[in-house]
Amino acid sequence: MRLHRLTLTAFGPFGTTQEVDFDALSSAGLFLLHGPTGAGKTSVLDAVCFALYGAVPGARQSPGATLRSDHAPAGLPTEVQLELTVGGRRLEVTRSPAQPRPKKRGDGFTLEKAQSRLRAYDSERGWQALSKSHQEIGEELAQLIGMSRDQFCQVVLLPQGDFARFLRSDAEARGKLLGKLFDTRRFAAVEERLAELRRGAEARVKAGDEQILALAQRIAQAGGPAAAEAAPPADRPGEPGLAEAVLEWAAIARSTAREQLGIARSVLSEAEGRQLAARRALDAERELARLQQRYEETRRRAEALEERRPEHDSCQEQLERARRADRVAPALELREEAERAYRAASDALDRARRLLPDELTGAGADQLAELERRFQQELYALEAAREAEKRSARIDEERVRLNREAQADDELIREADAWLADWDTTRTALKERIDASQEAATRAEQLAGQLAPARRRLDAARRRDALATDVRRAEEDHTAARERELDARKFSLDLRERRLRGIAAELAAELVAGAPCTVCGSAEHPAPASPGEGHVDRAAEESALAAQRSTEEARSRAEQELGLVRERHATAETEARGDDASVTPTVAELRSLVDRLTSEHAETHRLAALTNLAREALTAAEREHAERLEQRQEAHGRISARTAAREALDQDQARLEEQIAAARGESASVAAQAERLTRRVARLADAAEAVRAEQDAAQRRKEADDRLSDAAFKAGFDTPQAAAATLLGAAAQRDLQHRVDAWQAEAAAVADRRAERDAREAAELPAARPAAAESAHGTAEWLLREAASALAAARDRCAELDRLSERTAQEVRRLGPVRQEYERVARLAGLTAGTSADNERKMRLEAYVLAARLEQVAAAATARLQRMSSGRYTLVHSDARTGGRRAGLGLHVVDAWTGSERDTSTLSGGETFFASLALALGLADVVTEEAGGVRLDTLFIDEGFGSLDDQTLDEVLDVLDSLRERDRSVGIVSHVADLRRRIPARLEVVKDRHGSTVHHRL
Repeated sequence: MRLHRLTLTAFGPFGTTQEVDFDALSSAGLFLLHGPTGAGKTSVLDAVCFALYGAVPGARQSPGATLRSDHAPAGLPTEVQLELTVGGRRLEVTRSPAQPRPKKRGDGFTLEKAQSRLRAYDSERGWQALSKSHQEIGEELAQLIGMSRDQFCQVVLLPQGDFARFLRSDAEARGKLLGKLFDTRRFAAVEERLAELRRGAEARVKAGDEQILALAQRIAQAGGPAAAEAAPPADRPGEPGLAEAVLEWAAIARSTAREQLGIARSVLSEAEGRQLAARRALDAERELARLQQRYEETRRRAEALEERRPEHDSCQEQLERARRADRVAPALELREEAERAYRAASDALDRARRLLPDELTGAGADQLAELERRFQQELYALEAAREAEKRSARIDEERVRLNREAQADDELIREADAWLADWDTTRTALKERIDASQEAATRAEQLAGQLAPARRRLDAARRRDALATDVRRAEEDHTAARERELDARKFSLDLRERRLRGIAAELAAELVAGAPCTVCGSAEHPAPASPGEGHVDRAAEESALAAQRSTEEARSRAEQELGLVRERHATAETEARGDDASVTPTVAELRSLVDRLTSEHAETHRLAALTNLAREALTAAEREHAERLEQRQEAHGRISARTAAREALDQDQARLEEQIAAARGESASVAAQAERLTRRVARLADAAEAVRAEQDAAQRRKEADDRLSDAAFKAGFDTPQAAAATLLGAAAQRDLQHRVDAWQAEAAAVADRRAERDAREAAELPAARPAAAESAHGTAEWLLREAASALAAARDRCAELDRLSERTAQEVRRLGPVRQEYERVARLAGLTAGTSADNERKMRLEAYVLAARLEQVAAAATARLQRMSSGRYTLVHSDARTGGRRAGLGLHVVDAWTGSERDTSTLSGGETFFASLALALGLADVVTEEAGGVRLDTLFIDEGFGSLDDQTLDEVLDVLDSLRERDRSVGIVSHVADLRRRIPARLEVVKDRHGSTVHHRL
């Protein structure tokens, strides 16, 4: 990579446009960039870095810093343009940072976005534009250069102060710098990933151990006394021996529980024997008490039986008299039944005689029967007349039916004539309905084609109105974000200006007695500056810059959101306008259009749906027309037939009327005459039957009186009345019999009990004591239940301990692979983190990789350091540990004069300079090689030469001069006066109150 030309406009301390011709300066191979302190020498290097990467070196990218020159006029924009050759291509990159500019209208300023442009030179077409995208330009240059911004700043812009600190710093600080340069983040990611895997595996192991401890707690609860004999494991989750300790403790608990189970079985057996003996004693006492009680009860029952003997004899006598009276009861019942029958027959005869004429009141049965036969014969003679009367009635009904049918046919003919009169009009109307439905179907299709676009336009209009609110809100958010950014930038610039005013005090705070100044290189510090009131430190400036960047990002996001919302709003606006782009319809107008089209479409669709109905109606009307014609013709035929039927009915009815009039006599009708005769026959028959029944009942009553007197005498009663008085009902007899039977049964039972020998013998013994025996038995039962409960509890305890122990063993087996995985991951994580015992030097994986890089850098730096030190010093990498710190990034210098090896922090000021220069050049070679071997034709070395004597300075310049091999140029940035004599090609930076300027001294 070779730099050709750099143009700076309103950048840093340069208030106007300044141009640096690197081709002219590089022609001598070694050139000097010099000027007074604060003139802007380093700003030239910052401009190169800004042109390539869009940002200045990290050390000078302080919070709130601005790249725009305070000396520049308001109308002159800040811009950096760099022309270079890299990767065989000649490019021109132009960048402008975000900066305020005067408003085109009105007063005040507006913030202009950062801009980037990239052009490439073609020998035939000249300069050709490649891109204006920050991202595309950055990716293109990074790919061609092959280095990040941090690597570029360390390799091309060699900062001697940083490498001097690198030589004096510890392994941690060196690791940070080398990590940035060689991008060892992947190795750090491996360490973090292994640590994360270790934490995850450890969490799983602890979770499994907690599950095992939970099972152990359940074993302790289930085991009770058996688990309390041995102390539970005291290991914590994650400790290696926890699972084995829990299994051993569970085995002890199971063994103790089994011993307790055997003891419980023995206790139960003994309790069962005691309970059996107590049960037998209780049964014996209860049996003795029962026998003694039975004997006493028999004695009491015998005494009571004798007291009830008179009552028993009286009941026995009453029962015998009632049983004798029962033999007279059938005759008594027969007499009473005959009396009741005679009374009923006499009453019926009286009722029948009251219905007869007075002349027949005393008639006998024979006379009444003769009259009945004579009236019955007259009744039989009326049957033919009754049939004639029924036929006449049916003729009347038939005539009514014919009249009704005639009326119906007349009505049918009138309706048919009226309907057929309107047939032409009806058919025409139905055909018109069919035509209208077909036209509506065509119209419905047209409206459907118009309705869908109208609905889409309505939806778009609604989105447009909703997005209009979003646009206003986004514009307000963007305006607020822009104002916050301007406030943050103003605050950051103010802090930066205040810090720059007090930068001397900040630099003075870093001075160390006897150490060279990083600005002038002098080891003496006679009057260091002190901080004034309101001094701003780096942290405050960086905090303000971070806040400014945050507001810039917020403003950028607000711009993106505003553009997106505006684009959506424009799209919705276009969709809402439809084909007519000149009119912007409102939501109400489009809703009215959609409603009108929807209503018309619904109405036409409804009419179109009636097409089939209209055709069916026409078919039905034509069918009805044919049916009505046929019905009218049939009705005329029926009218003719009914006329003939009426004439025949009139003839039949005249003949029947003559027959009926002869048969009905004085009655209104034949049926009335027949009913009168039927009543007379029935009354005569009832009267004759009643006379015969009354005579039969009187005879049966006389016979019943004779049988009753004979039965009473045979039963031993003087009169039937005495037998009737002695009669008892079945319930009373059963009651007496029960009382007699009960006394006799009780007497038999008492006799049987008196014959029992065991009861008599038990009565002679002392009184039984069942309560004491029952108490003893209850105690034995309680002891047996307690023993059984203890045995069941012991069995349950053993079963639960076996189950929980099996679950614990399964959990331990399940956790085995997890624990092995944890041990493997933990061993790898400890090895890469440098905490494992296997890692003897306690080196992290990233440090190990960086140590290999540092060893390469030390080897490359030694080649130049030996020339600068006349072969005295050699840089070597050391992986030895110092104190309690980890090994891997040690850097020592070997002194060939003394043969000793010592730390680089012991070098003097001048020795530190050329050692750091050699280290910087060696690091540049290694990073360049790693970046793909990109050739670096232009290098810059910033400060540090003031600490060298003349001889060492000549040797350093000889080394730097050797870098010009293969057309390489080296620029030295310094304000040391002796260098202006030794290096003829110079770029001088001059400062004044209007801003700095550059001058070429060739």
